[in-house]
Amino acid sequence: MTEKTSDTPPAADDPPEAPRSALRRLMRLLPLIAPVLLWAVPCWVLLHTGQQWPLPVTLTGTALFALGLVGMPLAMARGHGGRPQDGAAIVGDSLLGGVWVLFTWSVLLGVFLRAALAVAGVGDGQGRARLVTWAVLGVTAALLAWGYAEARRVPRVRRLDVALPRLGPGLDGTRVVLITDTHYGPLDRARWSARVCETVNTLDADLVCHTGDIADGTAERRRAQAAPLGTVRASRAKVYVTGNHEYYSEAQGWVDLMAELGWQPLRNRHVLLERGGDTLVVAGVDDVTAESSGLAGHRAHLTGALDGADPDLPVLLLAHQPAFVDRAAARGVDLQLSGHTHGGQIWPFHHLVRLDQPALAGLSRHGARTQLYTSRGTGFWGPPFRVFAPSEITLLVLRSGV
Repeated sequence: MTEKTSDTPPAADDPPEAPRSALRRLMRLLPLIAPVLLWAVPCWVLLHTGQQWPLPVTLTGTALFALGLVGMPLAMARGHGGRPQDGAAIVGDSLLGGVWVLFTWSVLLGVFLRAALAVAGVGDGQGRARLVTWAVLGVTAALLAWGYAEARRVPRVRRLDVALPRLGPGLDGTRVVLITDTHYGPLDRARWSARVCETVNTLDADLVCHTGDIADGTAERRRAQAAPLGTVRASRAKVYVTGNHEYYSEAQGWVDLMAELGWQPLRNRHVLLERGGDTLVVAGVDDVTAESSGLAGHRAHLTGALDGADPDLPVLLLAHQPAFVDRAAARGVDLQLSGHTHGGQIWPFHHLVRLDQPALAGLSRHGARTQLYTSRGTGFWGPPFRVFAPSEITLLVLRSGV
């Protein structure tokens, strides 16, 4: 690999960060209304819509929902606040994931199953109401158990060929492994991290990429979980770009640690991958949230990342968020690799992700030349569950257009 670095200051014509999306505007209100809805709706559906449970059951159940409504935000605040406590974060995150699944299926089964039972003439009103309650609780328990197992397992390898018309024949068959969104956090996953790295090392990669969100917490705090990344092998290079979560946790510490572990942080710069007389530009940019973090020298700067690169060469770009693809397409990037979405992580959250990002998962095309691969992520954020959004380690085999 040949390294190319740019000291060029940010160009005035670099596109500014896109205006806040509908999702980001909605996020301002969510902390106020979401907890109430998440806990009140299941409470009403399961306890107060004709079940006529014995009074002690109704009072105890209502008290538990009230406790969750108060306790979850408090645990989240203590777990993710200025002096985060891992134990509180585990409790708060688990409650969040659990009540999201409970809320979803309380709405779906509370409406559709109840209607179907009424149409079929099954039971009386009380019987149907109680049947819905037990169905919601059963589905929720099953999905949470399955989702927990999905979140904690080593991801399956997803393999696909990606044709790049401008890629020279000497680089045909180049093997690129992508991991992203490992989110080392309150649950100690050092052993899981080591097993992920062992899996990566079985893939005979030329290039291994990590597109950010390494952890929730500082590099000092999560060092033990991240340390196995130092064992990852690639025949050409290991490259890394920052995600938005690094900017919640002293991003420069993560940049320094990744360099210490043998990864090349591509902070608005590029390196050249050469083989068989052909060359691929491998570029990377800071996350789009970097500039607003206030950390000196951090910002997403595609012009700087490509400065000095031959415009006739194909470009592989690492950018944490799929939303960056508009800028990549405007510059004629051939392939952008991203993460960030987690594929929605817990269904049906993917509908909200789609409001903010142009792609949820997989390979998509943008503009005349640019392709985008969006990974569902290798780890999980917050709630230790993945429901209908499996994690992945991705092996991309680049194919020449010749």
